[in-house]
Amino acid sequence: MPTRSTKRGAERTPLEADADVLVCGASFAGLAVARELADSGARVLIVDRYDVGERQTSACAAPTEWLQALDLEESIRQTFDTLVIHTPHASADMRLPWTFSTFDYRELCDLLFAQCDAEFETAKVEGRVRRSESVVRAPDGPIAVATDRGQVRASYVVDALGWRRVLGSKGFQPPDAPLSRGLEVHPHGSSADLEIWIDRAYVPAGYGWSFPAGEETRVGVGSFDPTFHVKEPTVRLAGDLERDAVRYQGNWIPHRLRPATEDGVFFTGDSAGHCLPLTAEGIRTALYFGMACGRELRSAFEGRISRDEALARYAAFSAAHDWKFRWMLRAQKTVPRIAPRLLGRAIDSMSSDRFVRWSFDHYLEIAHPRFAAGSRAPAPELSAA
Repeated sequence: MPTRSTKRGAERTPLEADADVLVCGASFAGLAVARELADSGARVLIVDRYDVGERQTSACAAPTEWLQALDLEESIRQTFDTLVIHTPHASADMRLPWTFSTFDYRELCDLLFAQCDAEFETAKVEGRVRRSESVVRAPDGPIAVATDRGQVRASYVVDALGWRRVLGSKGFQPPDAPLSRGLEVHPHGSSADLEIWIDRAYVPAGYGWSFPAGEETRVGVGSFDPTFHVKEPTVRLAGDLERDAVRYQGNWIPHRLRPATEDGVFFTGDSAGHCLPLTAEGIRTALYFGMACGRELRSAFEGRISRDEALARYAAFSAAHDWKFRWMLRAQKTVPRIAPRLLGRAIDSMSSDRFVRWSFDHYLEIAHPRFAAGSRAPAPELSAA
C-alpha cells in the first residue's frame, strides 16, 4: 500500500534518502509520472512542500474522457456538454463534441496516488546539489536534490514543481517571463452553465470564467499580460454574477514550452511549460506529458534503454508538440486585437455545430485521452500524435 507521511513542526525530522526515481511535485504531472511506474519494481519517492491534494491552484476541469481513461470519475462534480461564450456584443452556446467536467482536486489527487506504489514525504525542494567540476559523475550516477529536510539522491529525477522550474539552471520570474496570471474565488452555490467572458471591461487581454462544480462555483479572471492585476475584475465578475468573492486561489500560468530535459533532469507539467496558450488548460497536458515521462523512465529502469536515451526520447516527444503550442500562442496574441463588435460576430459564426466539432476535435488531439490506453504496459514508441 502507498505510504503518505506529512511532516510538520516537531515531526519535521531529517530526510536523507536514496530512491530509484525521485518525483518532485505531487500534483497532476508528478502523480501521472509515478502512476506509470507502478509495479515496475522501482523505488519511487514523491516529495512536495504540501500533502497530496492539499493545495489547489487551478479551476480543476478537464475533458471527461481523460478522467474516465484514468479511472478518476469519482472526483467529478459536474459535467457539461455546452460552453457559453460571452462578448460585449454577443453570446453563443457552443454544443461540444465531447464533454468537460469539473472535479474535486483533493479527491482526484488521492485517486491518482492510490494507483501508485510510491512513497511520499513532505519536504520543500530547494534545488539541485551541484558537484564541484573536479568530481566526474558516472553517466548513470545518482543526482542529489536538496530539500529543507536534507538531501535525496536518485538515478532519475523529475521536476514537476510548477512554473518556477526549481531544478533548472535559469531563473524564471514574473512579470518578465512568458506567464499569464489567474485568480479565482469559490463561492457556494450551483449553476448549470459553463461560461467564458471575452470582455475587455474585465481584462484587456484574457478572459473570465464561471465553472460550476456541484455545490460551489469557481469564478475567476485570467490575464495574458502578467503586469495586469486580476483581483479587482475577479471580484467585479463575481459581483455581476451575484456571487460572494470568497475562498481565493491564484497562480501564474506558463504559456510557452520550455526544454523538457536539462542536465539529466526530466521536467513535466508547468515546469516544462506544458500548459496550452489561449485556453490556459494545463491539467490534461500535465497528465499527458507526465505519463509520457513515466513511460520513458520505466523503459530506462527496466533496462530497455539508457538514461540518456530516455532523456532524449522524452525531450523529442515534448518538442514535437511545439508547433501546436506556437499556433495556440499566436491565437492568444490575436484575440485581444480583434475589435469587440467583430469578435462578437466571429463568435456567433463559430458557434455552428460543424465548426465547433472541427475546432474542438482538433484541440483535443493536442493531448488526446487515447494516450492513456494501456498506460501500465511497457512503454511504446512514442509519437507526437
